[in-house]
Amino acid sequence: MMMFRSPTRGALSLPEVAEDMMQEVSLHPHDHYRLMIGTDSQPKAHSATFVSAIILHRIGKGARYYIHREEQGHRFSLRQRMFTEAAYSLQVCGQLSEELQQRGAQWALEVHLDIGERGATKTLIREIVSWITASGYEARVKPNAYCASKVADRYTKS
Repeated sequence: MMMFRSPTRGALSLPEVAEDMMQEVSLHPHDHYRLMIGTDSQPKAHSATFVSAIILHRIGKGARYYIHREEQGHRFSLRQRMFTEAAYSLQVCGQLSEELQQRGAQWALEVHLDIGERGATKTLIREIVSWITASGYEARVKPNAYCASKVADRYTKS
């Protein structure tokens, strides 16, 4: 089971993350929210660190986030890493959607991808974005993919 860390709530399982988000929304039912998931990676000599972030953004009033960190003992090409990041995000989206649906919530999820028009990843945009949208989620790329490029990225280096 994937475990997440929240700066405010500590270690949580994915069902506990869903419950925490439901409680947050119930405290402010008239506010508007965005739910974002993004993954970033950091290659090392013989491995890679992958960090997936879930952000519940209470628009105009802050956000709550949860981080899952995983080490893979394998060297990845850039293409493999970008597809693995997307796969992690899709895995979290699917499991989180299921948890939320069990609690009676159906929220649109955005998948933030650490790829963009500038740099080596631009050739992968169409392929990965198509995969995400075919899976039923909205895809965002840099510079609008801050869940992956800012929040998750911050935790790949520590």
